[in-house]
Amino acid sequence: MRTIRTLIAEGRGRAGPAMRAAIVAGFAVLVCGCNTDQQIAGVAAAPDVPTDYRMRHPITIKESDRTLDVFIGSNRGALSPAQRADVLAFAQSWRREATGGVIVDLPVGTSNEHAAAEAMREIRSILAASGVPPHGIVVRGYHPPESNLATIRITYPRFAAQAGPCGLWPEDVGASFNRDYFENQPPWNFGCAQQHNLAVMVDNPADLVEPRGETPAYTARRTIVLDQYRQGKDPSTQSQSTSTGKIANVGQ
Repeated sequence: MRTIRTLIAEGRGRAGPAMRAAIVAGFAVLVCGCNTDQQIAGVAAAPDVPTDYRMRHPITIKESDRTLDVFIGSNRGALSPAQRADVLAFAQSWRREATGGVIVDLPVGTSNEHAAAEAMREIRSILAASGVPPHGIVVRGYHPPESNLATIRITYPRFAAQAGPCGLWPEDVGASFNRDYFENQPPWNFGCAQQHNLAVMVDNPADLVEPRGETPAYTARRTIVLDQYRQGKDPSTQSQSTSTGKIANVGQ
């Protein structure tokens, strides 16, 4: 009996330090794991993507097509007054912003094929009168789907500003263990709509790159203003009639 108790005591004595060593090693692994995350977060303190929405969703200038669809009926081969105005405005826009020629797609094998060919003569004359050279107009045929209404498509390339795409949410914006949440970083989609709207509204995409050249000053008006300033008079423009813009004398 004493021998058995001695063996048990010796076994407990040997197992104690081993157990304590295992517990210490386990806690060390956990602490190391936490430290590793902190070290990784510290190394990656600089965000993977910029937090500035202008850099995260930059406005880029690309070449895209501008298209005008002209609807032609089967029994009418001429353009309506509204369609003539649309084609004329399209041709004037070509002179201002186009980077290439005009491409006209005519429907082929449709019920309005002959009417579209007749309307094409009028479209070509409007384009030529607006300054589009004859060699800058390319006419080609296309086969539209049977379910769609065949139209004459007039297209030219131009420079356009673009941004996006918007509506992307790659990470959870709610409470989480994500580093961006604890650092109160803006979500990925923040500012994308503003950049997209600005790119769509800009009239000349080149204005986003560099300002336009200044026009010369109006010499006649500048001379009058400086002369009045030298004489000590008020150089501002004054209305000749003080009653301009009044609707009625009620209340006077």
